[in-house]
Amino acid sequence: MAADEVKPCPVCNSTERVVDDSRAEVSCAKCGLVLDESLIDNGPEWRAFDHDQRNKRARTGAPLKYAISDMGLSTVIDWKNQDSNGRNIPERSRAQMYRLRKWNKRIRVSSASERNLAYALSELDRLSSRLGIPRSVREDAAIIYRTAARQKLIRGRSIESMVAASVYTACRRCNIARNLEEVSDASNISKKQIGKNYRFLSRKLDIKLKPISPVEFIPRFASKLNVSNKVEAKSIEIINKCIECNLNNGKGPTGLAAAALYVASYLLNERKSQKVVAEVAGVTEVTIRNRYKELVENLDLSL
Repeated sequence: MAADEVKPCPVCNSTERVVDDSRAEVSCAKCGLVLDESLIDNGPEWRAFDHDQRNKRARTGAPLKYAISDMGLSTVIDWKNQDSNGRNIPERSRAQMYRLRKWNKRIRVSSASERNLAYALSELDRLSSRLGIPRSVREDAAIIYRTAARQKLIRGRSIESMVAASVYTACRRCNIARNLEEVSDASNISKKQIGKNYRFLSRKLDIKLKPISPVEFIPRFASKLNVSNKVEAKSIEIINKCIECNLNNGKGPTGLAAAALYVASYLLNERKSQKVVAEVAGVTEVTIRNRYKELVENLDLSL
């Protein structure tokens, strides 16, 4: 049930609910009034008590993996010379198994487009690992690259730069705080080239993206600076005030996040030098000083 569909309890006006699957009822968490009953169970009709039973009784396979060239649908012949029961294969059949294994590998990537896709997705996985982004974002980046390849947008452009642009676009779309400098350092592609391909993909694939909020950088920077949760919360509070006063217009999100962390650490007596904060955020000390002065002057912060 979505948050906008929750109606208040007619007795206590509470919107908190408790779902009892065993009784198929929905009751109010505050007064216990049963608000709905006879719920439909959308789960399987069978029960499983261990992992093996679950695998045997399930009638669906693994989900598609767009970050793999064959989407996880092809088979893989193991290098071990054993059959499905674990028995060793006779010597006379091992040469045949070797040929089957070799041709199975060739068939998985047969055409030039499939070879290019396999190379691009392996590069995407390497770049994602270096950036430390979640699996869901990798899948989104792979979908973006596959769509661009299907529409023949990759022609005339290097695979590495288009992969970097796809990863950056996926990070923006999934609200993962990674800026162009980080993607450029991880991929060894110039920031100008990644930005150019990112704008090209956004225009051709009609991807609408909002500007990055400085708040998204705060948790990662705070973790690297090893400051307390109070400093992190204070930094977010400062940035929210800054956004309310429209002080973030035309300012880089990383510089603003770094300045907010610097001010918050100073206010809560966990002082970090401008040099340390600048190294963590990947900005210059001059940028932090300029943003810091603007925050102090416009938000009436007493330091």
